[in-house]
Amino acid sequence: MLDPSILFSSVLNGLTTGAVYALIALGLTLIYGVLHIINFAHGASLMLALYAVYMLKERLGIDPYLALPIVVPGMFVLGYALQRIIINRASHGKDENILLVTLGLSIVMENLALLLFKSDTRTIDTAYTLTTVAIGPAMIALPKLVAFAGALVVSGILLWIVGRTDLGRAIRAVAKEKHGAKLMGIDVDHVYAMSFGIGLACLGAAACFLLPAYYVNPQVGSGFVLVAFTVVVLGGMGSFGGALVGGLLVGVVESLGGLYLGESLGQIGIFVIFIAVLLFRPQGLFGAKA
Repeated sequence: MLDPSILFSSVLNGLTTGAVYALIALGLTLIYGVLHIINFAHGASLMLALYAVYMLKERLGIDPYLALPIVVPGMFVLGYALQRIIINRASHGKDENILLVTLGLSIVMENLALLLFKSDTRTIDTAYTLTTVAIGPAMIALPKLVAFAGALVVSGILLWIVGRTDLGRAIRAVAKEKHGAKLMGIDVDHVYAMSFGIGLACLGAAACFLLPAYYVNPQVGSGFVLVAFTVVVLGGMGSFGGALVGGLLVGVVESLGGLYLGESLGQIGIFVIFIAVLLFRPQGLFGAKA
């Protein structure tokens, strides 16, 4: 039996990782909740955000956390432009076309990154990368604690926007009934683009929190987007609270799985949960039955 202090440390590490998973999944949930499509370019967009943070640090010396005011608005503008200029025009109003367009965008983004950066894995060095903080008997890396706190703050801001602002009310109206929202004078295309932009802005924040303790290469988004899909399904498609709780749960399961099965097999538990949810509660933990 493992020492309780090791279990405690593993759970804390899982929570810190899970908060970032939740932030990535919240962007995916927002896009699904409004546009009712799965954004296959979500992982590739995270990869672009990670490269943006990397380039700002390497070329301009801007700390990843100080890059937040640059990367987050930049990803929002990218998301808004992609939805308004490419996805909206190329889809012709058909959901199956949107899926193909986002898949095509993902392929283009990854190959563009391969062309510009090759397939090399890149990291950055900061003064606090190897700094640890004692929490009870556990030693947690400082970047992970910052990522945990930052992801929760950004998630809270997103939930406030959706729940308390005029934009949030418009988003919820379009998500529930876009034709009725249009009759009430809401610019549906604008709300679509804003939702896509906010979804990618979440990825920009996640990239700033990730890179001090992580790496980037052209394929890095694939692993994250698989976990994000699992989180969205686990929490309930379109449920923001479900995505937050699901992300934390998945992070803990991955960490404990790595502890008992080894790091290379740590994600087995995630996909066991994913299959179990699909079999026994397909609407997710917080989703409503259709």
